[in-house]
Amino acid sequence: MAINVLMIADPGIDDSFAIMYALLNPKINLVGIVSGYGNTPKEKSVKNTAYLLTLGGRADIPVIAGAAGPLLGEPITYYPEIHGKEGLGPIKPPDTLQNVKVYDINKILEIVTQYKGNLVIVSVGRLTELALMFILYGNEALKGVNAFYIMGGAFLVPGNITSEAEANFYVDSIAAHTVMEKAHNIFLYPLNVTNKALITPEIIDFLSKNSPTPFRPLLKPAFDYYYKAYQKNVPGIKGAPLHDVVPLMALTEHELVKYIPRRVRVEGFGNAQGKSIADFRPKPDKEPADSLDHIGMEIDIQKFTVNFMEIFLQGNFNKE
Repeated sequence: MAINVLMIADPGIDDSFAIMYALLNPKINLVGIVSGYGNTPKEKSVKNTAYLLTLGGRADIPVIAGAAGPLLGEPITYYPEIHGKEGLGPIKPPDTLQNVKVYDINKILEIVTQYKGNLVIVSVGRLTELALMFILYGNEALKGVNAFYIMGGAFLVPGNITSEAEANFYVDSIAAHTVMEKAHNIFLYPLNVTNKALITPEIIDFLSKNSPTPFRPLLKPAFDYYYKAYQKNVPGIKGAPLHDVVPLMALTEHELVKYIPRRVRVEGFGNAQGKSIADFRPKPDKEPADSLDHIGMEIDIQKFTVNFMEIFLQGNFNKE
């Protein structure tokens, strides 16, 4: 049986690859996508999500409009040099997508109720929408969710937006801390594993010629734009890390990532804003068992590469 997944994303190039991966993977049943601010403004994020779903023949999947900005209340910085002005590198979705039905954030609760006890939330964007669920509807609002797979944080490695903080945690550190404290059964995929999830230009060139999926024309132009940005930021890098594909793959490939159980907190303000904190001493302070999170610490890169190629080559794109 395929796993029912509600995604939270802000496409964004690597988010877009994650959405494509979810649509193509026969082990995943995508039941909705929440699109808010992050790599692009909310309106462009929603449009990109609708474009990918339409291209994949899955316009039946609900698109949910997320938040326009962080609980933190600070101005938002976007990164067109990494993701392009529209969020998909040089690709501009057609204007014909303006008539796509977009649901409000309450649709999240409807989906959680509909799939109660048989749903995983995969968050690869900012954590504002998840935090809002707890703030608006209380600590029990998402109790019917089996697990939360979250791309965020950085442990024992530098951050990617400050020296210590990863972007999803930094941009709305209040939301990140709220989610890490209130959500249950969290599987966390920080930069120490996702930075290693490199896809090379050679792999993308091969897929752009051989993938039978409707996404094939997007792969090379979007990836090349993303890779050029990484080459400037990380001289000598041999590929581009597709951070947001990792939690989706880990959901279906159980040997992909090795975890360590620790309680995760997020620094809210100051010079360490967004820093993810956990006790990695050999004998950490004892915490309640239900407060422990599964922190990804190691990733099987060969398995990541092989599975990524398999999914994009099989062409199983219409899973209605």
